[in-house]
Amino acid sequence: MNSDLHNEYQILRQLELQQGELSQRRLAKAMDCSLGKVNYVMKALVEKGFVELRNFCENDDKRVYKYLLTPEGLKAKYRMGKLYLQMKIDEYERLQQEIELLRREVSPERDDT
Repeated sequence: MNSDLHNEYQILRQLELQQGELSQRRLAKAMDCSLGKVNYVMKALVEKGFVELRNFCENDDKRVYKYLLTPEGLKAKYRMGKLYLQMKIDEYERLQQEIELLRREVSPERDDT
C-alpha cells in the first residue's frame, strides 16, 4: 500500500471530521503513528496548499495552531479517497484469495498427520 497516500488521506480525513480542532499529537494518536510522521506529512500538505495553519487567537500559547482544509484540500481528499478505496478493495480481494488458498491447504481432506 502506498503509505504516503494512506497518511495524507488519513490526515485530511481527520481534519475534515474534526473541523481543524486537532493537534498533531491527537492526529498521531488517532492514526497510530509517530508525532514526527504526522509533522512530516502535515508540512507536505501545507506546502501543497491542501491545509492552512492559523494561530488560535484565544490561546495564550501562540505556538498552538488550527489546521484547516483548503478548497484544494477538500478536492484532494476526494481524489485520494477514491484511490484509497480502490487500494482497499484490491487488498480485500487479495486477502480473500489468500484465505481461500489457506482453507484448501488446511482442509480435513488434506490431513496428512
